Amino acid sequence: MATLQDYRNERLRKLEQLRELGVNPYPAESERSHYIADALSQYDTLEGVDVTVVGRIVSIRSFGKLAFIRLRDESGGVQLYLQADDVAELDAARGVLGMKQLKLLDTGDFVQATGPMVTTQTGEQSVGVRELRLLTKSLRPMPEKLENKEERFRRRYVDMNVNPEVRERFIRRSKFWQATRDYLNDNGFTEVNIPVLEHTTGGADANPFVTHMDALDDHPFYLRISHELPLKRLLGAGFERVYDIGPRFRNENYTDEHLPEHVAMEWYAAYWNWKDGMQFMEDMYKYVLEQTFGTLQFKLGEFDVDMSGEWEVWDYREVIQKHYGIDVYDTTIEQVAAKLKEEGLEVEKTDSIPRGVDKLWKKIRGTVAGPVWLVNTPKFVSPLSKENPDDPRATERFQPVMAGSELGNGFSELNDPIDQLQRFVEQQGMRDDGDDEAMMLDIDYVEMLEYGMPPACGWGFSERVFWIFEDVTAREGVPFPQLRADIDETTKAIYPDVPLR
Repeated sequence: MATLQDYRNERLRKLEQLRELGVNPYPAESERSHYIADALSQYDTLEGVDVTVVGRIVSIRSFGKLAFIRLRDESGGVQLYLQADDVAELDAARGVLGMKQLKLLDTGDFVQATGPMVTTQTGEQSVGVRELRLLTKSLRPMPEKLENKEERFRRRYVDMNVNPEVRERFIRRSKFWQATRDYLNDNGFTEVNIPVLEHTTGGADANPFVTHMDALDDHPFYLRISHELPLKRLLGAGFERVYDIGPRFRNENYTDEHLPEHVAMEWYAAYWNWKDGMQFMEDMYKYVLEQTFGTLQFKLGEFDVDMSGEWEVWDYREVIQKHYGIDVYDTTIEQVAAKLKEEGLEVEKTDSIPRGVDKLWKKIRGTVAGPVWLVNTPKFVSPLSKENPDDPRATERFQPVMAGSELGNGFSELNDPIDQLQRFVEQQGMRDDGDDEAMMLDIDYVEMLEYGMPPACGWGFSERVFWIFEDVTAREGVPFPQLRADIDETTKAIYPDVPLR
Protein backbone atom coordinates (compact mmCIF):
# COMPACT_ATOMS: atom_id res chain seq x y z
CA MET A 1 0.00 0.00 0.00
CA ALA A 2 1.40 3.37 -1.05
CA THR A 3 2.42 5.69 1.78
CA LEU A 4 2.33 9.46 2.00
CA GLN A 5 6.05 9.46 1.32
CA ASP A 6 5.48 7.39 -1.85
CA TYR A 7 2.86 9.85 -3.12
CA ARG A 8 5.12 12.77 -2.28
CA ASN A 9 8.07 11.20 -4.12
CA GLU A 10 5.91 10.72 -7.22
CA ARG A 11 4.84 14.37 -7.12
CA LEU A 12 8.44 15.46 -6.67
CA ARG A 13 9.23 13.51 -9.84
CA LYS A 14 6.49 15.40 -11.69
CA LEU A 15 7.74 18.67 -10.26
CA GLU A 16 11.19 17.95 -11.70
CA GLN A 17 9.68 17.12 -15.10
CA LEU A 18 7.84 20.43 -15.12
CA ARG A 19 11.02 22.30 -14.34
CA GLU A 20 12.85 20.41 -17.10
CA LEU A 21 10.13 21.54 -19.52
CA GLY A 22 10.83 25.13 -18.46
CA VAL A 23 7.56 25.52 -16.54
CA ASN A 24 7.66 27.55 -13.34
CA PRO A 25 5.49 25.49 -10.98
CA TYR A 26 5.04 28.42 -8.58
CA PRO A 27 4.46 31.60 -10.62
CA ALA A 28 3.45 34.85 -8.93
CA GLU A 29 1.04 36.00 -11.65
CA SER A 30 -2.52 34.80 -12.06
CA GLU A 31 -5.70 36.15 -13.61
CA ARG A 32 -9.38 35.66 -12.90
CA SER A 33 -12.44 37.15 -14.57
CA HIS A 34 -15.09 35.42 -12.45
CA TYR A 35 -15.48 33.52 -9.24
CA ILE A 36 -16.81 30.06 -10.03
CA ALA A 37 -20.16 30.62 -8.34
CA ASP A 38 -20.66 33.86 -10.28
CA ALA A 39 -19.79 32.21 -13.61
CA LEU A 40 -22.39 29.51 -12.98
CA SER A 41 -25.08 31.84 -11.65
CA GLN A 42 -24.65 34.09 -14.72
CA TYR A 43 -24.55 31.19 -17.17
CA ASP A 44 -27.50 32.47 -19.24
CA THR A 45 -25.53 35.58 -20.19
CA LEU A 46 -22.09 33.94 -20.23
CA GLU A 47 -22.88 30.91 -22.39
CA GLY A 48 -20.31 30.87 -25.19
CA VAL A 49 -18.37 33.75 -23.60
CA ASP A 50 -14.79 33.27 -22.45
CA VAL A 51 -14.18 33.33 -18.69
CA THR A 52 -11.06 32.78 -16.62
CA VAL A 53 -11.41 30.84 -13.38
CA VAL A 54 -8.84 29.71 -10.83
CA GLY A 55 -8.81 27.18 -8.05
CA ARG A 56 -7.68 23.86 -6.63
CA ILE A 57 -8.07 20.60 -8.58
CA VAL A 58 -10.44 18.26 -6.77
CA SER A 59 -10.45 15.43 -9.32
CA ILE A 60 -9.08 14.56 -12.77
CA ARG A 61 -10.52 12.13 -15.29
CA SER A 62 -8.64 11.69 -18.56
CA PHE A 63 -9.78 9.65 -21.60
CA GLY A 64 -7.11 10.22 -24.23
CA LYS A 65 -8.26 13.25 -26.19
CA LEU A 66 -10.93 14.12 -23.62
CA ALA A 67 -10.50 15.13 -19.98
CA PHE A 68 -12.61 16.43 -17.13
CA ILE A 69 -11.18 18.36 -14.17
CA ARG A 70 -13.19 19.34 -11.12
CA LEU A 71 -12.04 22.77 -9.94
CA ARG A 72 -12.94 24.51 -6.68
CA ASP A 73 -12.39 28.04 -5.43
CA GLU A 74 -13.73 29.73 -2.29
CA SER A 75 -17.15 30.28 -3.87
CA GLY A 76 -17.84 26.78 -5.23
CA GLY A 77 -16.92 24.16 -7.80
CA VAL A 78 -17.14 23.77 -11.59
CA GLN A 79 -16.20 21.20 -14.22
CA LEU A 80 -13.42 21.98 -16.68
CA TYR A 81 -14.10 20.30 -20.02
CA LEU A 82 -10.99 19.68 -22.14
CA GLN A 83 -10.96 18.45 -25.75
CA ALA A 84 -7.54 17.91 -27.33
CA ASP A 85 -8.37 19.87 -30.48
CA ASP A 86 -9.41 22.94 -28.49
CA VAL A 87 -6.74 23.10 -25.77
CA ALA A 88 -3.60 25.18 -26.39
CA GLU A 89 -0.27 23.38 -26.62
CA LEU A 90 2.53 23.70 -24.08
CA ASP A 91 3.83 27.26 -23.59
CA ALA A 92 6.39 26.77 -20.83
CA ALA A 93 7.32 30.43 -20.53
CA ARG A 94 3.73 31.28 -19.56
CA GLY A 95 3.14 28.10 -17.55
CA VAL A 96 0.52 26.87 -20.04
CA LEU A 97 0.14 23.09 -20.17
CA GLY A 98 -1.20 21.11 -23.11
CA MET A 99 -3.14 17.84 -23.10
CA LYS A 100 0.13 15.88 -23.14
CA GLN A 101 1.13 17.46 -19.82
CA LEU A 102 -2.10 16.66 -17.97
CA LYS A 103 -0.38 13.60 -16.53
CA LEU A 104 1.88 15.99 -14.61
CA LEU A 105 -1.11 17.41 -12.74
CA ASP A 106 -2.53 16.00 -9.51
CA THR A 107 -5.42 16.64 -7.20
CA GLY A 108 -4.54 19.53 -4.94
CA ASP A 109 -2.74 21.50 -7.66
CA PHE A 110 -3.90 25.05 -8.37
CA VAL A 111 -4.61 26.00 -11.99
CA GLN A 112 -6.03 28.81 -14.09
CA ALA A 113 -8.46 27.89 -16.87
CA THR A 114 -9.71 30.10 -19.69
CA GLY A 115 -12.45 29.26 -22.15
CA PRO A 116 -16.15 29.66 -22.97
CA MET A 117 -18.98 28.57 -20.72
CA VAL A 118 -20.52 25.48 -22.31
CA THR A 119 -22.95 22.68 -21.51
CA THR A 120 -21.63 19.14 -21.96
CA GLN A 121 -23.58 16.23 -23.45
CA THR A 122 -24.56 15.17 -19.92
CA GLY A 123 -26.08 18.61 -19.32
CA GLU A 124 -23.46 19.98 -16.94
CA GLN A 125 -22.55 23.64 -17.19
CA SER A 126 -18.76 23.75 -17.59
CA VAL A 127 -15.78 25.79 -18.69
CA GLY A 128 -14.69 24.60 -22.14
CA VAL A 129 -10.96 25.01 -21.61
CA ARG A 130 -8.90 26.71 -24.29
CA GLU A 131 -5.89 27.43 -22.09
CA LEU A 132 -4.75 25.79 -18.84
CA ARG A 133 -2.03 27.34 -16.66
CA LEU A 134 -0.34 25.78 -13.65
CA LEU A 135 -0.33 28.09 -10.63
CA THR A 136 0.89 25.81 -7.84
CA LYS A 137 2.15 22.24 -7.77
CA SER A 138 1.11 20.43 -4.59
CA LEU A 139 3.42 17.82 -3.10
CA ARG A 140 0.97 16.10 -0.74
CA PRO A 141 -2.41 14.65 -1.66
CA MET A 142 -5.51 15.71 0.26
CA PRO A 143 -6.99 12.77 2.17
CA GLU A 144 -10.49 11.69 1.17
CA LYS A 145 -11.58 11.71 4.81
CA LEU A 146 -10.27 13.39 7.94
CA GLU A 147 -12.11 12.49 11.12
CA ASN A 148 -9.41 12.23 13.81
CA LYS A 149 -9.90 15.30 15.98
CA GLU A 150 -6.23 15.74 16.87
CA GLU A 151 -5.22 15.55 13.21
CA ARG A 152 -8.00 17.95 12.20
CA PHE A 153 -6.91 20.54 14.76
CA ARG A 154 -3.22 20.25 13.84
CA ARG A 155 -3.84 20.64 10.11
CA ARG A 156 -6.88 22.86 9.85
CA TYR A 157 -5.92 23.77 6.29
CA VAL A 158 -6.48 20.12 5.41
CA ASP A 159 -9.59 19.88 7.60
CA MET A 160 -11.23 22.80 5.81
CA ASN A 161 -10.55 21.26 2.41
CA VAL A 162 -11.81 17.81 3.33
CA ASN A 163 -14.67 19.08 5.53
CA PRO A 164 -15.93 22.26 3.83
CA GLU A 165 -18.54 22.80 6.54
CA VAL A 166 -15.66 23.67 8.89
CA ARG A 167 -14.60 26.49 6.58
CA GLU A 168 -18.22 27.67 6.42
CA ARG A 169 -18.18 27.90 10.22
CA PHE A 170 -15.36 30.41 10.13
CA ILE A 171 -17.15 32.46 7.50
CA ARG A 172 -20.02 32.69 10.01
CA ARG A 173 -17.53 33.58 12.74
CA SER A 174 -16.33 36.46 10.57
CA LYS A 175 -19.95 37.56 10.03
CA PHE A 176 -20.50 37.46 13.79
CA TRP A 177 -17.72 39.94 14.48
CA GLN A 178 -18.56 42.07 11.46
CA ALA A 179 -22.19 42.36 12.61
CA THR A 180 -20.95 43.24 16.10
CA ARG A 181 -18.75 45.98 14.69
CA ASP A 182 -21.49 47.27 12.36
CA TYR A 183 -24.04 47.49 15.17
CA LEU A 184 -21.70 49.43 17.42
CA ASN A 185 -20.53 51.76 14.66
CA ASP A 186 -24.12 52.44 13.63
CA ASN A 187 -24.91 53.41 17.22
CA GLY A 188 -22.20 56.02 17.54
CA PHE A 189 -19.37 53.96 19.05
CA THR A 190 -15.71 54.51 18.14
CA GLU A 191 -13.36 51.54 17.86
CA VAL A 192 -10.02 52.14 19.60
CA ASN A 193 -7.39 49.40 19.77
CA ILE A 194 -5.78 49.21 23.20
CA PRO A 195 -2.57 47.47 24.39
CA VAL A 196 -2.27 43.73 24.85
CA LEU A 197 0.81 44.10 27.09
CA GLU A 198 0.07 45.72 30.45
CA HIS A 199 2.08 46.63 33.56
CA THR A 200 -0.92 45.73 35.71
CA THR A 201 -3.70 43.60 34.33
CA GLY A 202 -7.27 43.69 35.58
CA GLY A 203 -10.94 43.84 34.71
CA ALA A 204 -11.64 40.16 35.41
CA ASP A 205 -10.99 37.30 37.79
CA ALA A 206 -8.33 35.37 35.89
CA ASN A 207 -4.75 34.17 36.17
CA PRO A 208 -2.65 36.17 33.66
CA PHE A 209 0.17 35.10 31.38
CA VAL A 210 3.42 36.77 32.49
CA THR A 211 6.07 38.00 30.07
CA HIS A 212 8.69 40.74 29.85
CA MET A 213 9.89 43.39 27.44
CA ASP A 214 13.63 43.55 26.73
CA ALA A 215 13.56 47.35 26.54
CA LEU A 216 11.82 47.61 29.94
CA ASP A 217 13.08 44.50 31.67
CA ASP A 218 12.89 45.88 35.22
CA HIS A 219 9.19 45.05 35.52
CA PRO A 220 7.06 42.10 34.41
CA PHE A 221 4.39 42.58 31.79
CA TYR A 222 1.10 40.72 31.53
CA LEU A 223 -1.01 39.74 28.55
CA ARG A 224 -4.35 41.41 29.08
CA ILE A 225 -7.15 39.40 30.62
CA SER A 226 -9.72 42.07 29.78
CA HIS A 227 -10.18 45.23 27.74
CA GLU A 228 -11.92 47.02 30.58
CA LEU A 229 -9.55 49.37 32.38
CA PRO A 230 -7.87 50.92 29.31
CA LEU A 231 -11.25 51.51 27.66
CA LYS A 232 -12.58 53.22 30.77
CA ARG A 233 -9.46 55.39 30.81
CA LEU A 234 -10.69 56.55 27.39
CA LEU A 235 -13.97 57.62 28.98
CA GLY A 236 -11.88 59.74 31.32
CA ALA A 237 -10.10 61.07 28.22
CA GLY A 238 -13.34 62.36 26.73
CA PHE A 239 -14.64 59.51 24.56
CA GLU A 240 -18.34 58.87 25.19
CA ARG A 241 -18.91 55.59 23.33
CA VAL A 242 -15.89 53.40 22.74
CA TYR A 243 -15.13 49.73 22.08
CA ASP A 244 -12.41 47.29 21.10
CA ILE A 245 -12.45 43.83 19.54
CA GLY A 246 -9.40 41.65 19.91
CA PRO A 247 -7.68 38.80 21.75
CA ARG A 248 -7.43 38.39 25.48
CA PHE A 249 -5.50 35.80 27.45
CA ARG A 250 -6.38 33.84 30.58
CA ASN A 251 -3.94 31.27 31.89
CA GLU A 252 -6.47 28.55 32.59
CA ASN A 253 -7.36 25.06 31.43
CA TYR A 254 -9.14 24.27 28.20
CA THR A 255 -12.81 23.41 28.50
CA ASP A 256 -15.63 23.06 26.00
CA GLU A 257 -16.47 26.74 26.66
CA HIS A 258 -13.09 28.33 27.46
CA LEU A 259 -9.74 28.80 25.76
CA PRO A 260 -6.68 30.52 27.24
CA GLU A 261 -6.59 32.74 24.13
CA HIS A 262 -9.81 33.97 22.54
CA VAL A 263 -11.32 37.02 20.85
CA ALA A 264 -13.54 39.32 22.89
CA MET A 265 -15.34 42.64 22.60
CA GLU A 266 -16.02 45.30 25.22
CA TRP A 267 -17.88 48.59 24.91
CA TYR A 268 -18.33 51.49 27.31
CA ALA A 269 -20.92 54.26 27.03
CA ALA A 270 -20.81 57.46 29.07
CA TYR A 271 -24.08 58.68 30.60
CA TRP A 272 -25.72 55.24 30.33
CA ASN A 273 -26.63 52.98 33.24
CA TRP A 274 -27.21 49.24 33.44
CA LYS A 275 -30.85 49.46 32.32
CA ASP A 276 -29.80 51.36 29.19
CA GLY A 277 -27.22 48.66 28.56
CA MET A 278 -29.70 45.80 29.01
CA GLN A 279 -32.06 47.15 26.37
CA PHE A 280 -29.18 47.94 24.02
CA MET A 281 -27.80 44.43 24.34
CA GLU A 282 -31.15 42.68 23.84
CA ASP A 283 -31.40 44.50 20.52
CA MET A 284 -27.74 43.83 19.70
CA TYR A 285 -28.00 40.09 20.33
CA LYS A 286 -30.98 39.88 18.00
CA TYR A 287 -29.21 41.85 15.28
CA VAL A 288 -25.89 40.01 15.48
CA LEU A 289 -27.39 36.52 15.67
CA GLU A 290 -29.79 37.11 12.80
CA GLN A 291 -27.01 38.56 10.63
CA THR A 292 -24.79 35.56 11.46
CA PHE A 293 -27.22 32.64 11.38
CA GLY A 294 -30.31 33.99 9.61
CA THR A 295 -32.61 32.97 12.49
CA LEU A 296 -33.42 33.71 16.13
CA GLN A 297 -34.65 30.19 16.97
CA PHE A 298 -31.98 27.67 17.98
CA LYS A 299 -31.75 24.04 19.05
CA LEU A 300 -28.60 23.95 21.16
CA GLY A 301 -27.99 20.52 22.67
CA GLU A 302 -30.80 19.93 25.14
CA PHE A 303 -31.97 23.55 24.96
CA ASP A 304 -34.52 25.22 22.71
CA VAL A 305 -33.61 28.91 22.70
CA ASP A 306 -35.87 31.58 21.17
CA MET A 307 -34.11 34.95 21.06
CA SER A 308 -36.99 36.83 19.47
CA GLY A 309 -39.09 37.51 22.57
CA GLU A 310 -38.76 39.38 25.87
CA TRP A 311 -36.10 38.27 28.34
CA GLU A 312 -36.80 37.08 31.88
CA VAL A 313 -35.01 38.90 34.73
CA TRP A 314 -33.66 36.91 37.73
CA ASP A 315 -32.36 38.33 41.01
CA TYR A 316 -29.06 36.70 42.12
CA ARG A 317 -29.87 36.56 45.85
CA GLU A 318 -33.35 35.16 45.26
CA VAL A 319 -32.06 32.45 42.92
CA ILE A 320 -29.43 31.21 45.40
CA GLN A 321 -31.93 31.33 48.28
CA LYS A 322 -34.52 29.39 46.29
CA HIS A 323 -32.15 26.61 45.20
CA TYR A 324 -29.85 26.23 48.21
CA GLY A 325 -31.46 27.94 51.20
CA ILE A 326 -28.41 30.21 51.55
CA ASP A 327 -28.61 33.96 52.05
CA VAL A 328 -25.57 35.26 50.19
CA TYR A 329 -25.40 38.27 52.53
CA ASP A 330 -25.65 36.23 55.74
CA THR A 331 -23.57 33.07 55.43
CA THR A 332 -20.18 31.64 56.34
CA ILE A 333 -17.49 29.91 54.33
CA GLU A 334 -18.27 26.74 56.29
CA GLN A 335 -21.93 26.82 55.24
CA VAL A 336 -20.98 27.48 51.63
CA ALA A 337 -18.39 24.68 51.65
CA ALA A 338 -20.91 22.26 53.14
CA LYS A 339 -23.42 23.11 50.41
CA LEU A 340 -20.73 22.67 47.73
CA LYS A 341 -19.97 19.18 49.03
CA GLU A 342 -23.69 18.38 49.21
CA GLU A 343 -24.06 19.39 45.58
CA GLY A 344 -21.02 17.33 44.52
CA LEU A 345 -18.95 20.42 43.72
CA GLU A 346 -15.21 20.69 44.37
CA VAL A 347 -14.02 22.56 47.47
CA GLU A 348 -10.55 24.08 47.14
CA LYS A 349 -8.23 25.55 49.75
CA THR A 350 -8.37 28.96 48.06
CA ASP A 351 -12.18 29.04 48.04
CA SER A 352 -13.79 32.06 49.65
CA ILE A 353 -17.47 32.95 50.04
CA PRO A 354 -17.44 34.74 46.65
CA ARG A 355 -15.80 31.77 44.89
CA GLY A 356 -18.07 29.22 46.58
CA VAL A 357 -21.29 31.12 45.92
CA ASP A 358 -20.24 31.57 42.30
CA LYS A 359 -19.77 27.79 41.95
CA LEU A 360 -23.28 27.24 43.33
CA TRP A 361 -24.71 29.73 40.85
CA LYS A 362 -22.91 28.07 37.96
CA LYS A 363 -24.58 24.75 38.76
CA ILE A 364 -27.97 26.47 38.44
CA ARG A 365 -26.86 28.24 35.29
CA GLY A 366 -26.20 24.93 33.54
CA THR A 367 -29.94 24.16 33.54
CA VAL A 368 -31.17 27.47 32.09
CA ALA A 369 -32.31 27.67 28.46
CA GLY A 370 -32.88 31.45 28.55
CA PRO A 371 -32.58 34.11 27.48
CA VAL A 372 -32.48 35.38 31.06
CA TRP A 373 -30.90 38.44 32.63
CA LEU A 374 -29.21 37.74 35.97
CA VAL A 375 -29.17 41.00 37.98
CA ASN A 376 -28.28 42.36 41.43
CA THR A 377 -25.06 40.38 41.74
CA PRO A 378 -23.47 40.86 45.20
CA LYS A 379 -20.76 43.47 45.47
CA PHE A 380 -18.27 40.92 46.80
CA VAL A 381 -18.20 39.13 43.41
CA SER A 382 -18.35 42.35 41.33
CA PRO A 383 -15.45 44.57 42.43
CA LEU A 384 -15.67 46.98 39.48
CA SER A 385 -19.43 47.52 39.42
CA LYS A 386 -21.46 50.32 40.97
CA GLU A 387 -23.63 49.38 43.94
CA ASN A 388 -27.41 49.29 43.64
CA PRO A 389 -28.90 52.25 45.58
CA ASP A 390 -31.89 50.07 46.51
CA ASP A 391 -29.54 47.56 48.20
CA PRO A 392 -25.91 48.70 48.63
CA ARG A 393 -24.81 45.07 49.08
CA ALA A 394 -25.77 44.39 45.45
CA THR A 395 -24.44 45.87 42.23
CA GLU A 396 -25.95 47.20 39.04
CA ARG A 397 -24.66 44.26 37.03
CA PHE A 398 -26.47 42.35 34.27
CA GLN A 399 -25.43 39.00 32.80
CA PRO A 400 -27.22 37.10 30.03
CA VAL A 401 -27.82 33.38 30.48
CA MET A 402 -28.56 31.22 27.44
CA ALA A 403 -28.19 27.50 26.77
CA GLY A 404 -26.67 26.93 30.20
CA SER A 405 -23.97 29.60 29.83
CA GLU A 406 -23.32 33.20 30.79
CA LEU A 407 -22.76 34.93 27.49
CA GLY A 408 -21.69 38.40 28.49
CA ASN A 409 -21.26 40.78 31.39
CA GLY A 410 -22.41 44.36 31.93
CA PHE A 411 -22.32 46.97 34.70
CA SER A 412 -23.15 50.44 35.74
CA GLU A 413 -19.49 51.31 36.05
CA LEU A 414 -17.95 52.32 39.36
CA ASN A 415 -16.54 55.84 39.10
CA ASP A 416 -16.02 56.68 42.79
CA PRO A 417 -12.20 56.63 43.21
CA ILE A 418 -12.31 56.10 46.98
CA ASP A 419 -14.75 53.19 46.71
CA GLN A 420 -12.73 51.72 43.83
CA LEU A 421 -9.46 51.93 45.78
CA GLN A 422 -11.02 50.15 48.74
CA ARG A 423 -12.25 47.32 46.50
CA PHE A 424 -8.86 47.06 44.81
CA VAL A 425 -7.17 46.79 48.20
CA GLU A 426 -9.56 43.97 49.16
CA GLN A 427 -8.83 42.16 45.90
CA GLN A 428 -5.08 42.63 46.30
CA GLY A 429 -5.36 41.15 49.78
CA MET A 430 -7.05 38.07 48.33
CA ARG A 431 -4.28 37.87 45.73
CA ASP A 432 -1.58 38.14 48.39
CA ASP A 433 -3.29 35.31 50.28
CA GLY A 434 -2.87 32.98 47.31
CA ASP A 435 -5.81 33.71 45.00
CA ASP A 436 -4.02 34.09 41.64
CA GLU A 437 -7.27 35.11 39.93
CA ALA A 438 -8.00 38.06 42.23
CA MET A 439 -7.44 41.51 40.70
CA MET A 440 -4.25 43.50 41.03
CA LEU A 441 -4.27 46.95 42.59
CA ASP A 442 -4.08 49.43 39.70
CA ILE A 443 -3.25 52.79 41.25
CA ASP A 444 -2.98 54.54 37.87
CA TYR A 445 -6.61 53.63 37.19
CA VAL A 446 -7.61 55.05 40.59
CA GLU A 447 -5.76 58.26 39.72
CA MET A 448 -7.73 58.47 36.46
CA LEU A 449 -10.95 58.23 38.47
CA GLU A 450 -9.74 61.04 40.71
CA TYR A 451 -9.50 63.28 37.63
CA GLY A 452 -13.09 62.25 36.92
CA MET A 453 -14.94 59.68 34.78
CA PRO A 454 -18.59 60.28 33.84
CA PRO A 455 -21.32 57.83 34.86
CA ALA A 456 -21.20 54.99 32.37
CA CYS A 457 -22.34 51.51 31.43
CA GLY A 458 -19.92 48.86 30.23
CA TRP A 459 -20.36 45.54 28.50
CA GLY A 460 -18.23 42.66 27.28
CA PHE A 461 -18.61 39.29 25.62
CA SER A 462 -16.26 36.81 24.01
CA GLU A 463 -16.52 34.60 20.97
CA ARG A 464 -18.06 32.01 23.30
CA VAL A 465 -21.35 33.58 22.22
CA PHE A 466 -20.57 32.39 18.70
CA TRP A 467 -19.45 28.93 19.87
CA ILE A 468 -22.67 28.40 21.85
CA PHE A 469 -24.99 29.43 19.02
CA GLU A 470 -22.87 27.56 16.48
CA ASP A 471 -23.28 24.60 18.88
CA VAL A 472 -19.61 23.60 18.89
CA THR A 473 -16.89 23.32 21.50
CA ALA A 474 -14.35 26.08 21.99
CA ARG A 475 -11.60 24.27 20.07
CA GLU A 476 -13.97 23.53 17.18
CA GLY A 477 -14.95 27.20 17.20
CA VAL A 478 -11.50 28.65 16.43
CA PRO A 479 -9.45 28.01 13.30
CA PHE A 480 -6.18 27.10 15.02
CA PRO A 481 -6.58 25.88 18.62
CA GLN A 482 -3.44 25.58 20.72
CA LEU A 483 -2.07 22.04 21.07
CA ARG A 484 1.01 20.50 22.56
CA ALA A 485 3.94 20.72 20.12
CA ASP A 486 4.31 17.48 18.20
CA ILE A 487 5.90 16.31 14.94
CA ASP A 488 4.65 13.03 13.51
CA GLU A 489 6.93 10.24 12.39
CA THR A 490 6.03 10.63 8.71
CA THR A 491 7.19 14.24 8.72
CA LYS A 492 10.43 13.27 10.46
CA ALA A 493 11.02 10.61 7.77
CA ILE A 494 10.32 13.07 4.93
CA TYR A 495 12.80 15.63 6.29
CA PRO A 496 15.56 13.45 7.81
CA ASP A 497 18.25 16.13 7.45
CA VAL A 498 16.21 18.98 8.93
CA PRO A 499 16.73 19.60 12.69
CA LEU A 500 13.09 19.25 13.76
CA ARG A 501 12.13 19.77 17.39
